Amino acid sequence: MARARAALARPVALEYEPMTHDFLVIGGGIVGLATARALQQRWPGRSLLLLEKEPGLARHQTGRNSGVIHAGVYYPPGSLKARLCKAGAAATEQFCTTHGIAFERCGKLIVATRPEELPRVAALRARCAGNGIAVEQLDGAALREREPNVQGLGGLLVPATGMVRYADVCEALAREVQAAGGELRFGEAVRAVAESADSVAVSTEVGSHRARVLVACAGIMADRVARMAGLEVDFRMVPFRGEYYRLAARHDQIVRHHIYPVPDPALPWLGVHLTRMIGGHVTVGPNAVLGFAREGYARGAVSVRDTASLAAFGGFWRMARRHLRAAATEQLDSWSRRRYLALCQRYAPSLCLEDLEPHPTGIRAQAVMKDGSFMHDFLFREARRSVHVCNAPSPAATSALPIGTMIAERVAALDVVLA
Repeated sequence: MARARAALARPVALEYEPMTHDFLVIGGGIVGLATARALQQRWPGRSLLLLEKEPGLARHQTGRNSGVIHAGVYYPPGSLKARLCKAGAAATEQFCTTHGIAFERCGKLIVATRPEELPRVAALRARCAGNGIAVEQLDGAALREREPNVQGLGGLLVPATGMVRYADVCEALAREVQAAGGELRFGEAVRAVAESADSVAVSTEVGSHRARVLVACAGIMADRVARMAGLEVDFRMVPFRGEYYRLAARHDQIVRHHIYPVPDPALPWLGVHLTRMIGGHVTVGPNAVLGFAREGYARGAVSVRDTASLAAFGGFWRMARRHLRAAATEQLDSWSRRRYLALCQRYAPSLCLEDLEPHPTGIRAQAVMKDGSFMHDFLFREARRSVHVCNAPSPAATSALPIGTMIAERVAALDVVLA
């Protein structure tokens, strides 16, 4: 595995002859790789090139998330998110079984710690029924029996929720893409995109490429790549830092399931939760703090370009006014470990400050529309020869395999003949 990872991460040579591919995919995260695989499955034998600006795979959202295989609890029955999540969970588990990737169905407990949250638990149970997801509602006594270290008034047990390292899934996807004849190039940040009558030209820091069809899965940079391609962009990708802590090793067995709070319907994130991880440890998080650098993982990171882009976008200020109180609370929780700990102690009272150990930060790429609203669903933009994935919110990692198939269907619907 280590040898395969090193091979995948090896930078390409800086000199090559440009050639025309049938497909060019931008993005070495899980959505880009799943899309590349789906394109090859639909059009076997066609040439495909995948470009990734980093020196290896899954360096951003895919490799820095909580690793949860979601069951689809939160999404309206029949919605695209609900269908993709349920199909994606099954496809992810099957893919992991085929490739020998470690995963586990540990289940999720959504815990109500306040009386006003109990009606929301009942609503989630009804939503699960509409989505065909098996659940069990627990009272306080049943909750304590399941999780002795967790306190609450009751909760909802979702057995189908699991865990995996999505970076491992990406490596297996990359091997499949390469085995099918696809080419992966690393260290190539896209600088320009130009579509003509018969192809799309992509210029990078290294050179240029040409393809009959372009699919951009650029994550936090999705709006910029779409704008390069000449598309109208009525949104901005806004970075929200998700700060995690790892619990001290003595708490590796503190819970048997993922432990989630009851979500606040007014917010686009789920709140701080306890997550079991592949490897045996437990993390707590994430919060959701506005970032001032799209890929700034260090606390206090600021990018002048990224900050100026936010400041120039009216939708950002509309969003900020709408969520000012929540944003201030999240920022205070970020600055104060005691406040962060208090969020965890709502359902895990035995934790103390010394139990919060450093863990890598993630950044959630969130599309904000010009009216200031969060785009909660998948967002696509298309030109004659290109498909752009402009928003792929959670549960995108869980849903990546069927998302790739859906994108391939969108490519098939383009008015393009693959000669």
